[in-house]
Parts: sequence; C-alpha cells; structure tokens
Amino acid sequence: MIGILAAAALVGVAIGMLSGMLGIGGGLVMVPVFRLAFGLSPVGATATSLFTIVPTSISGALSHMRNKTCLPKLGLAMGIGGACTSSIGVWLAQISPGWLVMAAAALVICYSGFTMFRKALDAPRENVADGASSQEPAGNPDGLPESAGEQPAPSFSPAQLVQAGLIGAAAGLASGYVGLGGGFIMVPLMLSITKLPMKLTSGTSLIAVLILATPATITQCVLGNVDYVVGIATACGTIPGAVLGARLVRMIPERTLRFIFAIFLVVAAILLVVKELGLLG
Repeated sequence: MIGILAAAALVGVAIGMLSGMLGIGGGLVMVPVFRLAFGLSPVGATATSLFTIVPTSISGALSHMRNKTCLPKLGLAMGIGGACTSSIGVWLAQISPGWLVMAAAALVICYSGFTMFRKALDAPRENVADGASSQEPAGNPDGLPESAGEQPAPSFSPAQLVQAGLIGAAAGLASGYVGLGGGFIMVPLMLSITKLPMKLTSGTSLIAVLILATPATITQCVLGNVDYVVGIATACGTIPGAVLGARLVRMIPERTLRFIFAIFLVVAAILLVVKELGLLG
C-alpha cells in the first residue's frame, strides 16, 4: 500500500507540472492513470480525478496570479458558467454505461488535441534567447496584453464576459461527464475566440477549472464515487508540481507550449481507447 501511495504522489508531481504549464486540471492524465495503474472503475476514475483537480488547480491558479500570468476576471466568468453545468454532467455520467463515459472522454480529448496541433502549427516561430518567448501571436483586437506579466489585466465588456461564461458552461458539462477539469476545452476555445496567448490562457483556465470543478466534485463525494486514498496521495504530488509548472510557463516558448498540450491530449486519448478495448488486459 505504501508503494502504491508513493507512486501516486510521484505521478502527481508530473501531473501537477502539466497542470500549471498548460492550464488543465490534470484530469487528462489522471483518468487514464487511475484506470490503467490503479484499476479504478470508469466512474471511480472520473470522480477521483475531479477530487484531485480541486487542490491542484488551487495551487496552480495562486501561482499564476502571483506571476501575473492569468486574467482573473475572465477566469471567474468562465468558472461561474461551468459551475452551473458541471453537476449536470455528473448526473449524465451516472446514468451512462462506463464505456460510453470513456469513449466520450477520448473523443473530446482527440478533438481538442487536433485543434491544438493546428494552433501550434499556425503559431509563429520564436527566437528564444533567455528562455522566454520573444514573440507572441499577432493580431489582438481586444487590446489584451501581448505577453504575460507585463501589464495589469485589461477590462472586459459585458459581451466578452457572457462569451466567456458560455465557454465555461460547455467546459463544465464536459468536465462533470468525463471527470476532467475542463481546461482541455477552454484553452483551445480561448486561443481561437479571444486570441489570448498561451501564457495567459493557462492561468486563466486554472481559475475557471477551480470554480467549475467544485460542484461536480461535491456531487461525486456525496454519491460515494471518490477513492480518497488514491486522490489524496496524488494531490500530495500535484500541489507542488502545479507551482513549478506555473513558474515554467513563463520560460517556455508559445509554440512549444501548444505542441506539448496537443501531444499529451492525443496520448491520453489513445491510452483510454486502448484500455477500453481490452488491449492492455
């Protein structure tokens, strides 16, 4: 048992780093890991993933706020939108067969991975002299800051905040259903719709993930679907890992961040499909 808990914590460090860098709650990796390594049921894997996402996103979001690599107002709007729909997603997962939950997770992850690969290919190449991006995507019609941490967060119009709320609502529904934080949907949508650089979408997404995942997590706890031992052990690693990931995001080029995000989306989807087909036993 001690070995399993130690392994969960070590895996958690890596997941936390990805969470802090990419703006995801970590469910993209945790759901496959909980299924493959710890043998949890589909519902148990998604529920425990949501449980672990909350402390992970708190850690990452606070670090991003200190580093000024997020837009709190936009994240709050998305989070409120997601909080309104995440519990609905949990309810839908309860009445769905386990294979359908995993198939839905694989499909949405694949779609987001394809979108991120396209965004990465479209991003301009960067000359990195000191570990930070020297160029951000051109064209920023909303007057948003062109690189993280250089100036205070801009103001947003009511229409922009409503738009953010709708993005969060879609992410919240998917989050509750497949046990992911919602960043896998919000980050690509923010890149496409708001034209934010990846260095700002990561922190902004984590703020929203924290808010929208909380109602779904409470619901899963009440339903008794969470494996607390595995979840707490994993969180012991994800919390410091998210702090480190939030620091690294300022040193990694925009294009590279997008490719990293896309690659892990695709790998996570493949692992889920392989497991559900019984190819790994």
